[in-house]
Amino acid sequence: MPLPVPRLLTVVLLLLLAVAAAPRAFAGETLYNGVALPDEWPPRPEAFAREDPVTPPYLAEPPEVIPIDVGRQLFVDDFLIEQTTLERSFHQPDYHPDCPVLRAETPWEHHRARDIPFAAPFSDGVWYDPDDQLLKMWYMAGTGLTFGYATSEDGVHWERPTLNSERVGSENILTIEPISRDSSTVWLDLNETDPSRRFKMMYFRAGLQMRVSADGINWSDSLGAPGPSSDRSTFFYNPFRRVWVYSIRLGGGRGVGRARYYFESPQFGVPLWKDRHDLSRWACADRLDRIKQIEYVDSLPDLYNLDATPYESLMLGLFSIHAKVAEGDRPKINYVTLGYSRDGFHWARPDRRPFLDVSEDKTAWNYGNVQSAGGGCLVMGDELYFYCSGRNSGRTPDDGTGGSTGLAILRRDGFASMDAGEQPGTLTSRPVTFTGRRLFVNADCRQGSLRVEVLTAEGEPIPEFSLEQAVPLSADATLAAIGWKETTDLSALSGTPVRFRFHLEQGRLYSFWVSEDESGASGGYVAAGGPGYTGHLDTVGKAD
Repeated sequence: MPLPVPRLLTVVLLLLLAVAAAPRAFAGETLYNGVALPDEWPPRPEAFAREDPVTPPYLAEPPEVIPIDVGRQLFVDDFLIEQTTLERSFHQPDYHPDCPVLRAETPWEHHRARDIPFAAPFSDGVWYDPDDQLLKMWYMAGTGLTFGYATSEDGVHWERPTLNSERVGSENILTIEPISRDSSTVWLDLNETDPSRRFKMMYFRAGLQMRVSADGINWSDSLGAPGPSSDRSTFFYNPFRRVWVYSIRLGGGRGVGRARYYFESPQFGVPLWKDRHDLSRWACADRLDRIKQIEYVDSLPDLYNLDATPYESLMLGLFSIHAKVAEGDRPKINYVTLGYSRDGFHWARPDRRPFLDVSEDKTAWNYGNVQSAGGGCLVMGDELYFYCSGRNSGRTPDDGTGGSTGLAILRRDGFASMDAGEQPGTLTSRPVTFTGRRLFVNADCRQGSLRVEVLTAEGEPIPEFSLEQAVPLSADATLAAIGWKETTDLSALSGTPVRFRFHLEQGRLYSFWVSEDESGASGGYVAAGGPGYTGHLDTVGKAD
């Protein structure tokens, strides 16, 4: 018997309301930057892209309008660029002259059997803790031995504080039993509401183990094993999607070598994945990684590790590439290259040159096995500090550089720049929206100038923000305000799709962003933190 029309309409209306109020279980999530994820997430590739790297979907089909309220907007790819006559340059850091900044100096930093000195992060972590206003480093002390701990005020000079360890003669060793370990990751979670879980750790010892801590020194009992893996598996937090991501090392199959599998979860703890069928094929080295040709044997390199960290408006990936070498007396040739992701899964890797490189000097601290540290990098004023391991197992134990810690320094946002010489050039953004009111840039145009005009989404100049009204900038600054003759306030354009057109002469443009106030705070992520920051976000502008 059919329902009466009024009752039928009521039922239909209730169903429509229920659908509208229900979680978007079958629809792709739209991210902070306008990128729409597919219905199936994470993706489930059928094979690793060993020969032909995959172009991230958001670069193949960018959003029609890109929200830019989160973080500094970097020019590491063409995501933000509609048209340009500028040339992109990728930049590399410089190792600090005091490298290694931490080397084995104590008896407990020597391997018990082979007496090889080792004091370097094997991922582990280097973080700025705003509670203590100190940089803190967790590292492998003694090859395959245990967890060391050091602190610093400036990031260059490190101290080993006395931890009242139960082990006589090993005052700065964490009391985690059993002490033998392989790769480890430590994450400082400033958003954690439970003080006892402020620090999180995952490490490998005959399988992965997980622990938590209130102070990073005294750790809980093991929370258990999250799932099957191999050594050198790590994890990180993706705040853009509020998930913990597990970077799992497992064999990629014939012809792939070492590769990474992906698993995400809103929680840190177990249980997580049951077997490899719960994991997604994620990343591997490919033919474009064949950079150090002289060192290679017949096969392609491997992806030894993949750490990642949130930096400003994207995820920064640190890819440890393992170049297979013919020499037998040299440590493994691992070096670190960079990748960039705007959806947390797909990576753009436009510059395959080593970012943190090995040295060809047989006496150098980084003659082999350069690998990244957990947390990625620290924001130290106008610079980024990248810590890494380096090895030289052929040197004498007294030297302290069997395994030691290096520091590389890069300009803030300095991964890539859009450049112009004496011939002026322009860069026009795709349509963007924002809710702030002050435009800032990171640029070096001290020998030239930078002017910015604001256009409608259709490309028509907005009179108040036209090129004729633009005040030229001639400076070298990682945070510089942009203005026009009559105003510096963009709030009238808030929420309206517009384009920015940058006019540059003799200079480099690294990034731009719109801030809510005059401090220039970007609202983006500051990786492992740094002096002046009290949380994971840049809410203060230029740090002291």
